Amino acid sequence: MRGNRRRWYGTIAFALVLAANSLGAQEGEQSRSYRPDAQLSGTIKIWGNDRMQAVLMELEQAFRKQQPEIRFQNHLMGTGTAMAGLYTGVADLAFMGRPATPKELMAFEWVFQYKPTTIEVMTGSFNTPGESPALAVFVHKDNPLAKLTLAQLDAIFSCERRRGLNEIDTWGQLGLSGDWSNEKIHAYGFDAETGTGAFFRQVVLEGSRKWKWQHTREFKDIPHPDGSVNEASQQIVDALSQDRYGIAVATFVGVNSRVKALALANASPGPFYRPTRETLIQRTYPLTRSVWVYLNRSPGNMAESNVRAFLRFVLSPEGQKLVSRDNGFLPLSTALAIKELKQLN
Repeated sequence: MRGNRRRWYGTIAFALVLAANSLGAQEGEQSRSYRPDAQLSGTIKIWGNDRMQAVLMELEQAFRKQQPEIRFQNHLMGTGTAMAGLYTGVADLAFMGRPATPKELMAFEWVFQYKPTTIEVMTGSFNTPGESPALAVFVHKDNPLAKLTLAQLDAIFSCERRRGLNEIDTWGQLGLSGDWSNEKIHAYGFDAETGTGAFFRQVVLEGSRKWKWQHTREFKDIPHPDGSVNEASQQIVDALSQDRYGIAVATFVGVNSRVKALALANASPGPFYRPTRETLIQRTYPLTRSVWVYLNRSPGNMAESNVRAFLRFVLSPEGQKLVSRDNGFLPLSTALAIKELKQLN
């Protein structure tokens, strides 16, 4: 009898916890909803990633339904121009498909003597070229390996191995046996000086520039006279598909049935996650990329009212729903959107 009563109490307690969590989530969503504090006017100038044109137009048009006196001037000539617009004073917001480089941040600080404010506003895409697609680690379809940690990946690609493991050169060092055990690992990846290569270097190699050049083939986009581009990721996947003993860092652009993606973990013993839209949004997958916005806000002061209102809208449930309709860029999780929203206060 007492056991039944304890189980009954436990069931009630669990139900109350679920209800409280649900209520908290609803309150969090309501607190993020964009409600105009006042009617604003003026122009918001945006510089940055040209691949954000479509999603920005959606966000701007929806925002203007609530703030009809606001105008936008978009100068989307590429991520590499965004910070220049900000520190020269011709942009209010810099939308970037990668974090600003140390040189870009240094230029801003040299002008203003403080750092720019940084806010994440979207998650990079799952497999859309040019829209900050997540990186994945691929092996040949014949390879029995199923998962890797970032430390193991660092030990494969880097001479410096800042994550602390010994050098990994053969498949046997990753636990493979039989015909695989003594075979050398052939690595494929992005040119280290590209934005994608820099992301891999920062996240996996912890900033090290000492790659195993003798065992690694690098690729970068090849533009053609007709305006088309031979994507680096496509070249990487094509090379791996012909190499049974290869490992590659690429995106899902151009993936074929001759390669397979591995599950990744930040550290041993896991958990390990495969790249999916959901693991990207929740940021459980280690090689997820983001869309960053930089703005000029002096220490101790709030952002300019127009800019603050627009970013509040972008981070609101309404704004993130528009992002999710883009079919490229992905929204933030609710928890991350709430965290980023606090930076505007």
